Amino acid sequence: MKGLIKKDLLMIKGNLKYALLFLVVFIIISLEDVSIIYYIPTFISMMIFITTFSYDEYNSWDAYAISMPVSRKDIVKSKYIASIILIFIAVIFTIIISLIIGLIYNNINFQEIIANVLICAASIITLEAIMFPLIYKFGVEKGRIGIFVGIFGIALLIGFLLKNFNVDANNFIVFFDKYYYLIIPITLIIVLVISYLISKKIYWKKEF
Repeated sequence: MKGLIKKDLLMIKGNLKYALLFLVVFIIISLEDVSIIYYIPTFISMMIFITTFSYDEYNSWDAYAISMPVSRKDIVKSKYIASIILIFIAVIFTIIISLIIGLIYNNINFQEIIANVLICAASIITLEAIMFPLIYKFGVEKGRIGIFVGIFGIALLIGFLLKNFNVDANNFIVFFDKYYYLIIPITLIIVLVISYLISKKIYWKKEF
């Protein structure tokens, strides 16, 4: 499975120069508003990683992969692991850039940086968790719709919960701010496990 993970990470090398160009532009913009840099690197990492599905589809990789001595489960699992590794790299990069910008303006709030970066990374991971099963089921192009479905779906779900369960938004925000370091990891683990199980089931039944 390590080879599969390495394959995906090496595959995105060709897109890194474009990603770096975008990052440079947004870093310059974030000198005026540092909050921009919190979510741009992780979002770009997601968009770059989605291209690995496109490459696989174009080169009929899956038909070749299932003939190798690896299970379909490992093929799917490697995608999830590689995507998380890429997001982790983006998170580290974001924290470093945010600290540098904070040093420039002599205004560093490390706790705020960590909280914002984690929330942005969690949002991107959640979107990937929605998109991956859709990509395995319908292909890359239709799977991209998962971005919009995910954003509106999450917004509608939050609105539904706040409206129908008498949840006080202010109390929820206070609770989240206090325990975000526990809420985020637990929620992400649950979401990723469910997403992986769905993707694995879809891929197991798929014919190439």
